[in-house]
Amino acid sequence: MKLKTSSFVAIVVALLAVLALLAWAVPYFFSGVALPESLGPGFGAGTSRARVVDIIEQGEVTLGDVTQGYQIMRVELLEGDYEGLLMEIDYGRRQLISDGQTFVPGEEILVTLGKRPDGVLTAYYAERVRQKPLLWLLLAFVVSTIILSGWKGARSLLALAFSLAVIIGYIIPHILSGEDPVRVSVIGSAVLLGVTLYVTYGWTLKTHASVLAMVLALLLTGGLTWIFASLTRLTGIGTEDALFLLQMPDVKINIRGLMLGGMIIGALGVLDDLVTSQSSAVFELHHADPAMGFRDLFRRGLRIGQDHIAATVNTLVLAYVGSSLPMLMLFTLARSDWSKIVNFELIAVEVVRALVGSLGLIYAVPIATGIAGWLAINRGRLGQAAHLLGPEGAGHSH
Repeated sequence: MKLKTSSFVAIVVALLAVLALLAWAVPYFFSGVALPESLGPGFGAGTSRARVVDIIEQGEVTLGDVTQGYQIMRVELLEGDYEGLLMEIDYGRRQLISDGQTFVPGEEILVTLGKRPDGVLTAYYAERVRQKPLLWLLLAFVVSTIILSGWKGARSLLALAFSLAVIIGYIIPHILSGEDPVRVSVIGSAVLLGVTLYVTYGWTLKTHASVLAMVLALLLTGGLTWIFASLTRLTGIGTEDALFLLQMPDVKINIRGLMLGGMIIGALGVLDDLVTSQSSAVFELHHADPAMGFRDLFRRGLRIGQDHIAATVNTLVLAYVGSSLPMLMLFTLARSDWSKIVNFELIAVEVVRALVGSLGLIYAVPIATGIAGWLAINRGRLGQAAHLLGPEGAGHSH
């Protein structure tokens, strides 16, 4: 009874700590922040939708050493002060294009409007309108998720919406208001993953184990990020976007902290999947053999985790390499010395991001295995507190 009483007290204290954290975090999350003044029209603000009405001329033109096709189109403006006005624009006659695609009447495009010194209105091709196929893709994603995953898939979509709300409504505004990006990213990430895991998987022991493992792995990843960013003397100004933010007079952002926060957030998605899969595997092992001791359960769970580590680390590194592929191709064509290139911050940031993120994922496996194993084995010793923690997982209520 002594063990049950102490365990019950520990659970109650933990729940009170969570409630106290929520009592502080919820008002803090919804508190208003003073954002800097707007920088003016946003990206794409100077464009208007237009519909291709007719192809006036089509042929080939040589620009330098490149011969490519071009089109002169008559388009109808679909919005703004000049809605309904017919304009002529060319595509590929004065600028190099790489896609080789052509337009047909009925297609919608984005055009940039301007006026010459004599007041004549001009229009230039800006982009294709891709909104409809993107909406169809989103619909296919939502329907497929719900059909194949059922109610759990629907809850995962709600969790995804909440994740985007946290990033857009909390992390970005608080960083822009001048707060420490690392602290904001860690708090936002913990809230984000904690809530999304409970929304998706419910109030179960498996979810508790995943949340605890996720928080510890997140703190470990943040610590490793800070250590190796300091050792490599990263400043965070290795990209044009960071330099642009740094030069804004009304925006006071810790660029180095922003870089560290971005590294932490970058590992979230894979960390979520890893700790959940590992916790689920441990509880399934315990459910299959309830007599198994903690040491055997931990060893077998860790053996499963080795496959998770191998697949996840490979996925994470390939994702970073894939996003940097054009840059890597330029370095290869230039016959660059990689032992020197790796010292440039533009490359060093990606190396630290990939390796630190991978280290966090590697250590998340034993953390999740140990926490899940302890909860699975000791659930029967928790007494009345076991009912507060819920069942082991979906379909396990003993």
